[in-house]
Amino acid sequence: MALTPTQFPERGKPARGKKNDSPLRDQKGSGDGKWKGLVFFLLVAFVFSALLYFVGAGPTPTIEGKTLPQLVRLLDQKQVKSIAFVRDTSNGQTYLEGRYVKPSPDSPGAMVLVPFRTTVDLDFNRDLHDLLAARGFPEVDIRVVHNFWGQALLSILPFLLFILALYLLFRQQIRMAGKTAFSFGKSRVRLLSGEKTKITFQDVAGIEEAKQEVQEIVEFLKDPKRFQKLGGRIPKGVLMVGPPGTGKTLLAKAIAGEADVPFFSISGSDFVEMFVGVGASRVRDMFEQSRRHAPCIVFIDEIDAVGRSRGTGLGGGHDEREQTLNALLVEMDGIESQEGVIVIAATNRKDVLDAALLRPGRFDREVRVNLPDIRGREEVLKVHSTKVKLSNKADLHALARGTAGFSGAELANLINEAALLAAGRGRESIGQPELEEARDKVRWGRERKSLAMSEEEKRITAYHEAGHALLNVLLEHTDPLHKVSIIPRGPALGVTMMLPASDRYNTRKKELLDSLCVAMGGRVAEEVFLGDISSGASGDIRQATWYARRMVCEWGMSEKLGMVHYADDPTMTFLGRDLGMSRAYSEATAEAIDGEVKQLIQAAYQRAKDLIVANRTQMDALAKALLDYETLDAPQAEEIIRTGRLVSPPPRPTPPDSALPAAAGNVTPAPAPGEKATGGLLPGLEGSPA
Repeated sequence: MALTPTQFPERGKPARGKKNDSPLRDQKGSGDGKWKGLVFFLLVAFVFSALLYFVGAGPTPTIEGKTLPQLVRLLDQKQVKSIAFVRDTSNGQTYLEGRYVKPSPDSPGAMVLVPFRTTVDLDFNRDLHDLLAARGFPEVDIRVVHNFWGQALLSILPFLLFILALYLLFRQQIRMAGKTAFSFGKSRVRLLSGEKTKITFQDVAGIEEAKQEVQEIVEFLKDPKRFQKLGGRIPKGVLMVGPPGTGKTLLAKAIAGEADVPFFSISGSDFVEMFVGVGASRVRDMFEQSRRHAPCIVFIDEIDAVGRSRGTGLGGGHDEREQTLNALLVEMDGIESQEGVIVIAATNRKDVLDAALLRPGRFDREVRVNLPDIRGREEVLKVHSTKVKLSNKADLHALARGTAGFSGAELANLINEAALLAAGRGRESIGQPELEEARDKVRWGRERKSLAMSEEEKRITAYHEAGHALLNVLLEHTDPLHKVSIIPRGPALGVTMMLPASDRYNTRKKELLDSLCVAMGGRVAEEVFLGDISSGASGDIRQATWYARRMVCEWGMSEKLGMVHYADDPTMTFLGRDLGMSRAYSEATAEAIDGEVKQLIQAAYQRAKDLIVANRTQMDALAKALLDYETLDAPQAEEIIRTGRLVSPPPRPTPPDSALPAAAGNVTPAPAPGEKATGGLLPGLEGSPA
C-alpha cells in the first residue's frame, strides 16, 4: 500500500517539533522526579519527627534549671510557691517543676513568678518527699508527660531507614546492569536530533552508489508526493551489507544528518538480555515509539546479533534470540504493521541472516557498501585530510594508487598515523614521506629496528627475502615490487612488499601460478644457498596452500578435477563453523583434491628452484645488498637483478639508539624469519592468511 500524504504530518507541528516529545526524555524525567520526591519525603519525615519529639517533651525557653541544693535553699527562704513531680516517658527522667518568686529586673521593688525545673533521681534521693513535707509541701502532685507520636515515629524510623537502604542497593545494582526497576522490557533505542548529528552526505566519500540509494529515501521523506504520483512506495527496509570499515554506520549517521525526520538508533545486541522475553518486548516497544514519531527512520547496527537463522541453536523454538527475531519479523511486516517507519540495518554477515528477514516487504532493498576503488580512495583521503595540516607537495592520488584493498577506516587510520609521524619528527605539515611510511605501517606493521638479531639470522632472512624479490621481478604476472627489507616489521623478521598497479576485480590462473612460485622463493633460496631450511617459510606455505586449495575446489582451475565446486557444505551450523562442516564428495575425491593441491605447490616449488639456480649471481648480489643496506626500494632491487650490481646505493643504516641486547635465559620466541607480507588481497581471496 502506498503512503498517503495524510500519513506524513507537516513539519513544525508540535507532534514532532517539540524536543520534549521524546519518550526517552519522558522516562528520564520521570525517574528524576521519583528520586527527588523520595528525598523530599524523607526530609519532611525527619523534620516532623524532630518537631514532635522536641516540642512535646522539651522545656520552654522561660524555664530556669535549678540544682537540688539551689531548690532546697529556695524552699528554706519560703520563695517556692508551687511544686510538682513530672515524669517524662520519652526519656525516663523525673523532674521537680514549679514556680518561685524573685525581684523583677525591669521594675525595682516588684516581684515576679519564674518557672523552674530540677532533675531528680527518686531511687537515690529517697527522703525527697520528707524534705518537701518538712518545708511546707506535704502532698506533691505527680504528672506524667507522654510524647506518643514522637516515640512511635522514632521506633519505626530504623525500619524505614533499613528498607530505604535495601531499595537504594537493589536499585543501584539494577541500574549498573543498564536498566531501571520495572523497565526491563523498555527499548534502549536512542533518538538523535539535528543538534547531535553533524555528519552529512558530504562527509561520506568512496561509496557513491550507496549514497544515491539511501539519498532516495531522504528525498522521499522530504517530498513524498513527488514519488507517489506514479503509485510508488518507499521501501520498508534497507539492508546495508559490506566488509568492516567501509562506512555503513557513517552512512547511517549521514542519513540522520540529512533527513528532517526523527532518527532512532540501536544496536542488535541491545535487544537480547539475560531475562527471557525481554528482547521481544524491547522490539515491540521500539516500534511503538517509532510509530508515534512517524514518518521516521530506525537504524539497527549489527543486525546479525539478533537476525541469525532460526533453527540453528540448541535451544529450539523457545530460544530467546529466536523470540526476538520473530517479534522483529512481525513488527516489520505483520498484520498490524503500519507505514511510515523505515528500518535501515547494517551487517557484514549477510550469510547468517534468516531468509524471512531478507525477503521483500521487510528489507526491500539491499545496498552494497564495497571497498572503495582508486577514485573512491582518493575522495576518502581528501575528506580525512581536511582535518589535518597537509603539505602542498603531498600527492593523494599516488597514495590512493598504493592503497588498493584499503577500507575507509584504514584510510582514516593512515592519515592519523601520518599526522603522528610528522608531529614526532617535528614537521610543520604532513608530507609524502610520512604518508608513505604510514601506509607501510598500516599494511605491514611498524619497523622494529631495536630487535637484536644475530648475524646468522640476518643472513637467513636476507636470502629468504632475496628469493621472493628475485622471482617477483623475473615473473611476468605478478604485482610490481615495492620494497624489500630485512628489518623486522610487524610479526615478521623480513618483508617483501608488493603493491598492485591498479584495482583488480578478477584473477587469472597465470597470476595465481606466479604467486605460488613467488611464495616458494624463500624456502628454495634457503635450501640452495644455505644448505639448510628454517621455519621462516611457514607463512609462505600456509598462503600457498590456501591459494592452491581454492584453485582446485572453488575456482575450477584443475584439469584433472574439472569445473566442479568441492567446498565444504555448512549445513549443520548449530555445531559451529568447524564441527558443522560436512563434505559433499567422497573419500576418493578428497584424495584427488589433496593430490592436485600438492601437485600445484610442488610444480611451483620446482619452477622457483629452476629460476633461482639459473640466477645465482643476482641472488648473491641481492642478498649481500640487503645485508649491507637492510632495505632496498623497487628500482634498486631491479637494478641488481638486471645488471648484477647496485649503481646508486641507498644510505647505510644507522643503529637505533634504543637497541638493547637480548637478555640471556629470557628469550622470547621470535616470529618466523621469512614471513612475506603482500599488499592487498586478490579479488575473491578475502580472509586469506597474511
